Amino acid sequence: MRIGMLTSGGDCQALNAAMRGVVKGLSNNIEDLEVYGFFNGYKGLIYGNYRLLTSEDFSGILTKGGTILGSSREPFKNMRDPGENGIDKVEAMKTNYYKLNLDCLVILGGNGTQKTANLLREEGLNVIHLPKTIDNDIFGTDMTFGFYSAVNIACEAIDCIHTTAASHNRVFIVEVMGHKVGWLTLYAGVASGADIILLPEIPYDDDSIIDAIEKRRKAGKGFTILAVAEGAISKADAKLSKKELKKKREQENYPSVSYRIADMITERTGSEARVTVPGHTQRGGSPCPYDRVLCSRLGSAAAKAIMDGKFGNMVGIVNGETRLIPLEKVAGNLKMVKPGCKMIKEAKRMGISFGD
Repeated sequence: MRIGMLTSGGDCQALNAAMRGVVKGLSNNIEDLEVYGFFNGYKGLIYGNYRLLTSEDFSGILTKGGTILGSSREPFKNMRDPGENGIDKVEAMKTNYYKLNLDCLVILGGNGTQKTANLLREEGLNVIHLPKTIDNDIFGTDMTFGFYSAVNIACEAIDCIHTTAASHNRVFIVEVMGHKVGWLTLYAGVASGADIILLPEIPYDDDSIIDAIEKRRKAGKGFTILAVAEGAISKADAKLSKKELKKKREQENYPSVSYRIADMITERTGSEARVTVPGHTQRGGSPCPYDRVLCSRLGSAAAKAIMDGKFGNMVGIVNGETRLIPLEKVAGNLKMVKPGCKMIKEAKRMGISFGD
């Protein structure tokens, strides 16, 4: 059996653990196995940058963050555009797949990666997709690997901010990754006791933020912690077109939404508001134990799907069980935080403000 593997899009802590799970699941059940690794995501598949991997490549990587194959972003919307030297990217990927006589291509990545995986399925290639993203926004699976590791890091950042915020009676904003979806900010905010959580799915109102800060002051609490998703948006801005919003943000010239909120809070309350951005640390370091277990399970399930010839699927986890979900049913969909979901209601019941 010959399989190819690639990791595409932003990296995360558990990509290596997931690849290891696939290879161990196959190698322990198949005598004659060859694994070809394509380097730097779809670029490796397009331009033929690969090598035959050995068992040594997968030894000792369960706890290693990042990806041994490297990664890059090759946007789905540009896949039909000519590549370097006018190369047809889709045809080049198919050519390299058939050149190596692969039985299956295992693709690890997020939403954009998944859409290209589905495109390759439509082109007749045998593919299996494993859901990777710290945003936990892939439709059809309850959990993506990388999410809980990122939650741990974001939590640690907010935890550390608590002590200095309390010491100086300041308002602190911790900006958490998440442009379109707020799962990471929601979980990190609740787990770390943030007082205000702002998500892309729930447009905020400046007055509501100020009211929440003043309510804490009246209760004798001199500091406030805000967990803000980088894609958080005000109610006023949410009504603008993309063109209008882009022009407004260029005029305001803030590095991100958190700095705009900090200035607004300082201006309206007189309190110092400081911004902390953990940034790409949320993608780094070793995978947490939960992600190691999740990746081992998903990898093993992917190996079984390959051996059973059940291609064209994403291997997800639903209600605690691994499942095969057809790519055609999930590719291109986002799993958003629903403003009326139980977790939001439960958080609000505890006094957490969402700025709405």
